[in-house]
Amino acid sequence: MKSYVLDLATARELGLQTTGHAGRGAGSAPSPGSSNLMLEPGSISPEELVGGIGRGFYVTSMFGHGTNMVTGDYSRGAAGFMIENGELTYPVSEITIAGSLKDMFLRLRPASDTTWYSGIAAPTILIEGMTVGGR
Repeated sequence: MKSYVLDLATARELGLQTTGHAGRGAGSAPSPGSSNLMLEPGSISPEELVGGIGRGFYVTSMFGHGTNMVTGDYSRGAAGFMIENGELTYPVSEITIAGSLKDMFLRLRPASDTTWYSGIAAPTILIEGMTVGGR
């Protein structure tokens, strides 16, 4: 960890300098939050990342919300393509992916293809050990 996400109030409480990270909802006071995120790229291409997977799932879209910020449990609906022997094969929809945020962050492997979307920049990522459920 390099720094905290601090607005003015939390920086004062901790005796630190603000990092300028505050956001607010339509009817709430400002609170710590991030609006720009950049995940540093890795050193291998997305093709190499997928090519090393015997059986997996390539997520192209997600729906719903399912993060428990107290326990770190994560569960979301997803759609995408099955990966078999390093190749994207057939499309799949209406499945669930699940895991623990702590484990997900520890197992995250980024590819080298960082792309910018609005205030977010992230490459293709591989997270080993997640649970995939559905038919």
